Amino acid sequence: MEQMNDLVKARLEKRAKLLELGIDPYGSRFDLSETIAAVRANPMPERDVRIAGRLMSHRDMGKSLFADVKDSSGRIQIYVQKKVLTDEQFDRFKHFIDLGDIVGITGKLFLTHAGELTVRVETFTLLSKAIQPLPKEWYGIKDTETRIRQRYLDLNLNDKVRETFFLRSRIVSEVRKFLDGRGFLEVETPMMQPIAGGAAAKPFITHHEALGVDLFLRVAPELYLKRLLVGGFEKVYELNRNFRNEGISRRHNPEFTMLEVYQAYGDYETMMELVQGLVVTIAENVFDTLIIKRYDDKEIDLTPPWRRVTYQEIIEERVGKDWFTLTPEARKVAAKAMNVEFPDNAPDYEVTNAVFEKTIEPTLINPTFVTHLPAELVVLAKANRQNPSVVDVFELIVNGQELAPAYSELNDPVVQRARLLEQAAGHAEKLDEDFLTALEHGMPPAGGMGIGVDRLVMMLTGAESIRDVILFPQLRPQV
Repeated sequence: MEQMNDLVKARLEKRAKLLELGIDPYGSRFDLSETIAAVRANPMPERDVRIAGRLMSHRDMGKSLFADVKDSSGRIQIYVQKKVLTDEQFDRFKHFIDLGDIVGITGKLFLTHAGELTVRVETFTLLSKAIQPLPKEWYGIKDTETRIRQRYLDLNLNDKVRETFFLRSRIVSEVRKFLDGRGFLEVETPMMQPIAGGAAAKPFITHHEALGVDLFLRVAPELYLKRLLVGGFEKVYELNRNFRNEGISRRHNPEFTMLEVYQAYGDYETMMELVQGLVVTIAENVFDTLIIKRYDDKEIDLTPPWRRVTYQEIIEERVGKDWFTLTPEARKVAAKAMNVEFPDNAPDYEVTNAVFEKTIEPTLINPTFVTHLPAELVVLAKANRQNPSVVDVFELIVNGQELAPAYSELNDPVVQRARLLEQAAGHAEKLDEDFLTALEHGMPPAGGMGIGVDRLVMMLTGAESIRDVILFPQLRPQV
């Protein structure tokens, strides 16, 4: 720490000296001719270039020095010579420019004897003096929290991390392009809601002083998007932030990004076709392959058609054909023998679902549509006509985790009220009466779907944790 303080002190002294010389250590606008990647794409010798970036390394050779400058697109070598610059300029670069400083460079391209494309510096401008030095040991730091807390350093020093977030941006762009091209309208719905509806999750609570009411950060936008179906918007989607006051894990962050899509006159099978087409298109356009490498080098094959299997079929396939013939008590005993945890008073359907989530879901690596879940699990979905004990839904499982739930939307306001009352344990004050009133005005039959964008990016980039694909995930405060 003492050595670090000495380095900081030395840089502060350089900053002060520059100010004495009338030089602003935090320069202003600097017009670029191109990015470093564009320079590399057109390496014509003696071509004039004007670039800017962070100084990442330097090699002092007395009357000249080599250094590497890096921008968001790449890195290039620069060559600073005393005979090209004035003595004053050369000394200023040599003695006042440090690793981590952001500089603007003008000069001409040439190839070194080793064949390295290099910019021969003719002028330079200090654009930002870095007071804190770049940590030399960064590449050896294994603690994920250290890297995430200082994500700005992680992005500068770890090319793979930076590439992941470039890919995330492209994936989101492809999502919009795909849906816009199919006539969907992007909309925005409230992030603060008077009732936390649309998902069974613990909300964050805030208070609006002017109205004198408590509000909830949304756990899902679903009930507002359905209001738009009532309003005549037949194909809508929202890329949104949701908030759930629950645990943090490799797969969960309390603030996360969701895509929700609704299509009037469709159903859950319409959503199957939509999500399969969406993910395949993204994989082809962004990654140029349907075979995705996981972080552990295992592969995910996105080649359609994707498997479809009912909830009952896959449980009987993996757990035993007699599972649904057991008594509820016998199912609890069998589940505990599989080390599946659930509350002692858990209803029977929750026990079976816990078995599915613990023992089956993690094994589904290639895309699998698990359909027709018990009606108790999805209160906003339409019952199956042949078997009303299940609902017309699917959970798309990829890479061992749920990527997208979807269903044929329940549009009968009487049945919907009864379902929501049952979920709210009979507390009518917890119902979203405005939503139910909207349904009473007539909502067309529709298919609806949510896609976890963070999980989609995890799957496509081979990331191990959701924190690897969120720029600033939640962390415990440092003590």
